[in-house]
Amino acid sequence: MGFLRLISSLIVITQILDFMRLTKVLTRSLKENGFCVIPNVLDSQSLEKVREAMAKAIEKTKKRGHSTHIPGLDPNEKNVRVFNLLDLDPLFLELITHSTALDLVRHLITEDFIISNFTANIARPGSGSMTMHSDLSLVHPPPWTEPWSINIMWVLDDSREENGATRYLPGSHNFKNLSDLPDNAREKMLPLEAKQGSIIAMDGRLWHTSGENRTLSEERSLLFGYYTRSFLRPQWNYNVGLSKDTKSSLTPELQHWLGLGLTANAYTGDTSNHQ
Repeated sequence: MGFLRLISSLIVITQILDFMRLTKVLTRSLKENGFCVIPNVLDSQSLEKVREAMAKAIEKTKKRGHSTHIPGLDPNEKNVRVFNLLDLDPLFLELITHSTALDLVRHLITEDFIISNFTANIARPGSGSMTMHSDLSLVHPPPWTEPWSINIMWVLDDSREENGATRYLPGSHNFKNLSDLPDNAREKMLPLEAKQGSIIAMDGRLWHTSGENRTLSEERSLLFGYYTRSFLRPQWNYNVGLSKDTKSSLTPELQHWLGLGLTANAYTGDTSNHQ
C-alpha cells in the first residue's frame, strides 16, 4: 500500500509540474504574442449546455425587441450578435467567473479589474468581416502603454479561417498609437484558430477583426468576456441591463465586478499592471 501511495503521489506531482510548465508557456505567449489558447476547458457535455443556453439567449433577445444584427459593426445579417448575456441565462454567470478565465485576467491586468461586457458573436455562412480594432482603443484613448484590458473568448465551434475565425495583426499589442498601424494591416492579419471547448485569451491592445465565413453550412460561435482595469468605464451598464432577479442572485464579488455598488468603478490610484 505504501508503494502504491508513493506512485500515486509521484503521478500527482508530475501532473502539477506539467500544469505549471503549461501555465508558464501560456502566460509567456499572452505577454509576447498578445494571445494564448487554452484547449479543452469545456468538455462535450458542457459545450452542449452552453450551445443550448446560447440558442435560448437569441430567442429571449428577439422577444425583448432587441436586434441581433448591428449594422454599424457587421456588413450583413449573417453575423449574429447577442448582448447582455449575464441576464439571459445563469450559465453565462458561471462562465464569466470561471477559474481559468479569472486566472488569466488576474495575470495580465491584476486583481484590480471589472467585467466590462459579455457578448456572443455567431458567424453564419456568408457573414462578412467587421471593422479592424483593438478592444482597449474602444474604451481608452491613446497612448496604449499598458495591458489594461483582456478578452476571454469561449470557442463553441471549431474556429478556422474558412468559417470566420478571428483575425489578428501580429505584434500589434505593442502599438501605442494609431500611427503605429501599417497601411496594409488587413493584409498582414492571420486567423486565430482554436478547437471547440477552448479559451482564447487576448490582450485588449491586440488589433483584430472577425473573419469571413466562406463555408456553406458551418457556424462559428464565440463568446467574448471583456474585462478591464477598474478605473475604465464598462461598456455595458449592468445597473440598467440586469433584471432584479439576476441582481438578487449575484454574489457580493460579482456585484463589485459588475459595478453595482454606489461607487461603481473602483479606482485605486494605481494604474500600473504589476507584471
